[in-house]
Amino acid sequence: MSTELETRIADWRAYAERRRELHGTDTDELEDHLRARITELTDAGLHDDEAFLIAVKRMGSLDELSREFAREHSERLWKQLVLPAEPERETPRREFVAALICAVIAVVAVKLPVLFGVGLDDDAGFYARNLSLLVLPALAGYFAWQRRVPWRVAGLLAGAFVLGAVAINAYPMSDDSQSLVVSAIHLPLALWLVVGVAYVGGDWRDGRCRMDFIRFTGEWAIYYALIGLGGGVLLAFTVGTFSAIGVDAEAAVSEWLLPCGAAGAVVVAAWLVEAKQSVIENMAPVLTRVFTPLFAAALLALLVGLAWTGRLDVERDVLLLFDLMLVVVLGLLLYAISARDPATGPGWFDRLQLGLVVVALLIDAVVLAAITGRITGWGFTPNKTAVLGENLILLGNLAWSAWLFLAFVRHRVTFAALERWQTRYVFVYAGWAWFVVLVFPLIFTFD
Repeated sequence: MSTELETRIADWRAYAERRRELHGTDTDELEDHLRARITELTDAGLHDDEAFLIAVKRMGSLDELSREFAREHSERLWKQLVLPAEPERETPRREFVAALICAVIAVVAVKLPVLFGVGLDDDAGFYARNLSLLVLPALAGYFAWQRRVPWRVAGLLAGAFVLGAVAINAYPMSDDSQSLVVSAIHLPLALWLVVGVAYVGGDWRDGRCRMDFIRFTGEWAIYYALIGLGGGVLLAFTVGTFSAIGVDAEAAVSEWLLPCGAAGAVVVAAWLVEAKQSVIENMAPVLTRVFTPLFAAALLALLVGLAWTGRLDVERDVLLLFDLMLVVVLGLLLYAISARDPATGPGWFDRLQLGLVVVALLIDAVVLAAITGRITGWGFTPNKTAVLGENLILLGNLAWSAWLFLAFVRHRVTFAALERWQTRYVFVYAGWAWFVVLVFPLIFTFD
């Protein structure tokens, strides 16, 4: 076979290996099947490229995979020969019904405390502690049903939610304690990763499955934001139109429509991601392409400003802003990795990402120095210790990512090494989040 044909087969195999439903032996068997069909077609007189396209199209058990591969490789010939052959499979009605039921469960869970005299306005502290515990179990339940997770895994998921509920509510922390604030911030992250276990059907050890969940997280955030923007416009019109006829709808909107809509949208956004992932291109990688150069320029300007002024405001809010910026950089890195074909070599965008990671690493070092100064002068507190730990975790990720990126652009390692590093680091995030929720209040005596 020609070199060009071998390249096409390698592209197809790399795409197939990223599919969660296919294992290594499955891919080997399918590749053998593909090569046999190509040989038959070339022996019949077809050119290599024609034989390849037709062979992929005729692999009946992989019709959906073939269409998605055609979508990712947007050459016109691909779309003409592969896409029109069969209409898209409609999302099963039962999945929509299941998502709707889980969304209703989330809505009921958010409003259920009202029956016991705990309102959103009256007891904001209760919702600050428990909001993620009220909503995320419904989302985990939806994925557990969809993925048909074993009962053992379902029990572990339920146990994780119970553990989080006990820790955030049983510890004697006052509403104004730093321990409560830090735990309430980290609990949603810890529980979101529990949802990830349900999303991958319990197969959390598989790096490809973890990367699928990372992709889902980015798409879910975008869909949820879009739903929130549309819902905000709808609520504004509702309040305005009812006000025009002399009816005050603000109470109903703030107490019912807003919290219920926000809770239900958590599951609805997840269903939309699952339903539309084979119809339209993922949006998170596209936005990553747009914002990576912009963030690289902004961080470089910030680094120059720090060098010029020689100082950094060490107030807590400022440090938190820097941490959020570093998290965004990490998100850009993750979603660029998630959408990239690991079989291709380094390009200009990889070098741009290397520059972004290096600048972010330098800024993280400056922030760590500022945090260390605050701790040296004022001592350890839950807030400062949490920020210190998070920056150390980000430093470790960014430092090794920069090393791997440098090795990749110098053709020393494959891109798959970067992907493996990022997916394995999810365990570090999960461990830290649960450590803060479960252990921090004990270390700082619930203050």
